[in-house]
Amino acid sequence: MKRVDREQILNGNLWTVILGLAVPIVINSFIQSMYNLTDTYWLGRLGTNEMAGITLVSPVQNLILNFGTGITTAGSVLISQYLGAKKDDDAKSMLSHIFLCAMIFSFGCAGIVRACSGAICTWLGAEGEVFYNGRTYLEIVVLDMPFLYTINMYTAVRQSQGDTVRPMCLNATGVAINMILDPLLIIVLQMGTAGAALATVISKIPCAIFAFIMIRSKKESVRLTYKGFHFQKQKLYNIAKVGLPTAIGGSTMQFGFLLITRNVNQFGATALSAYGIGNKINGLITLPSNGIGSAVATITGQNVGAKQLDRADKGYRLARNMSVVFLLVCGFILSREPVSRAAVSIFSSDEQVIDYAASFLSLMAICCFSNGVYNSTISLFQGAGHTMITMAVDASRLWVWRFAVLYFCQGVLGMGFESVWWAVVISNFISAGIIYICYRMKLWRRETVKLR
Repeated sequence: MKRVDREQILNGNLWTVILGLAVPIVINSFIQSMYNLTDTYWLGRLGTNEMAGITLVSPVQNLILNFGTGITTAGSVLISQYLGAKKDDDAKSMLSHIFLCAMIFSFGCAGIVRACSGAICTWLGAEGEVFYNGRTYLEIVVLDMPFLYTINMYTAVRQSQGDTVRPMCLNATGVAINMILDPLLIIVLQMGTAGAALATVISKIPCAIFAFIMIRSKKESVRLTYKGFHFQKQKLYNIAKVGLPTAIGGSTMQFGFLLITRNVNQFGATALSAYGIGNKINGLITLPSNGIGSAVATITGQNVGAKQLDRADKGYRLARNMSVVFLLVCGFILSREPVSRAAVSIFSSDEQVIDYAASFLSLMAICCFSNGVYNSTISLFQGAGHTMITMAVDASRLWVWRFAVLYFCQGVLGMGFESVWWAVVISNFISAGIIYICYRMKLWRRETVKLR
């Protein structure tokens, strides 16, 4: 694994470029997911209520993070396009704009969510121990937002230049710290959910400090500098044009997840824990699809900036096919009952939780190949700057298709909490088909961003 430079992205072998970008991203995504998986594992040793508390508030955390991710996505896309067009000074200026926006957002949201954590848990329908655990976790874990956004900005900048290895190493360090702190704080010091949240925050601090030093380093071609800096109207417009739809789409989707979680909570802590475990394990198998999608965004961004649309299209098709084949094979394996039960048993010893979670996981795994189409095609549109389209598809996936299926299964068929399983799978299929139709219509080829 090594950095994939601009020349390779614009003119090199696409197999090599996709794998060179995607493999470290996949490892990095797995490493990042280990934060939550480690918390899930150790809290699962304590009991179902602790697990349910984290599952309940995780969509709140993800909602805020996804809105802010619109800012970092805009940074990655725009910096990639400036680099492809060989406008390095503009790429440097864009980083300064993006970083300021990200910091203002992260500090503001952390304060608001911490102040409203109790009200949020009440609105979600939490009571008793589930309320206490959810509120405690949320109050502490949101404090990591400024640190997390600093790390994400560093990752976006390096990824836009084809370097996905150093962000991977940085996140590996954070996870290693978290894996040491989790059992210490949760089990040894008996801090429960507070210990899980505190371990997550502490583990991000040294990584954020290192990331900030690196993006300020004069050795970097694209670095953070405010010497002679002033806000430029066109750059702010581009950030809003690319980032705001991504932010709205991502946060709207996460708010939909929040309502789904609230719906599952009506069936009790057992169903809520099973839902959380199934989602986390399914997320692991789709990590390669996410990583390949991120590679598509980088390849598309630089090639669109260089006016090489046919090469961007070729890279997308190759990446999409790789992703679909991988998910078909792995999804089939994970959908087998002995495998799915063994996987969920790692995170819970409650037999009813295991039954529910294994059923959910088996269904999602056999159908997860649709994520290969969805993630790669969404990333193609994002890399080209067409985030209005991705926003519409993201939002409709939850607010139209998922809730429509959920209503039909619960209200008409009377399926109970299993209706959530089917709503997830069917809405994913429909959205993958919609974004693929948009690709066939060649909408992504239209110019969106003025690079000046």
